[in-house]
Amino acid sequence: MHYKELAIGIINVQMGENVTIVMPSNIYGCSIGNNTFVGPFVEIQKSVSIGDNCKVQSHSFICELVTIGDNCFIGHGVMFINDLFSNGGPAMGNKELWKSTQIGNNVSIGSNTTILPVNICSNVVIGAGAVVTKDITIPGTYVGNPAKLLKQNTK
Repeated sequence: MHYKELAIGIINVQMGENVTIVMPSNIYGCSIGNNTFVGPFVEIQKSVSIGDNCKVQSHSFICELVTIGDNCFIGHGVMFINDLFSNGGPAMGNKELWKSTQIGNNVSIGSNTTILPVNICSNVVIGAGAVVTKDITIPGTYVGNPAKLLKQNTK
């Protein structure tokens, strides 16, 4: 039987000041802004950018091609997806089929949420367990599967 040893830890990460990462985590080839917290059992893949003053809770997965703005909260077990199986199955390493995700500033994503490749504007709250399948362009609170606007921000 053949085993491939995988590195677990922090490898080639551009970090701002006062970043806290709780191990074990698997974080590589990404950038993490100032005053950001990353909980245990988190994977953050290469080409991810996380802004300042963010909090990423345990057991979350942030795949390649995700950009997260400043002052964001990512709850426990949040899963970001970059492969929509556009050919009927996994892209199997064909990164040309992957899509990106952009998260604005002041976005709070509840635990066990799934985020498909979308754009989410600033000042959004996404309820726990939601599945975000489409761009969110109106600040407010979104819940459900698929996620729908529950309450628009009035500010």
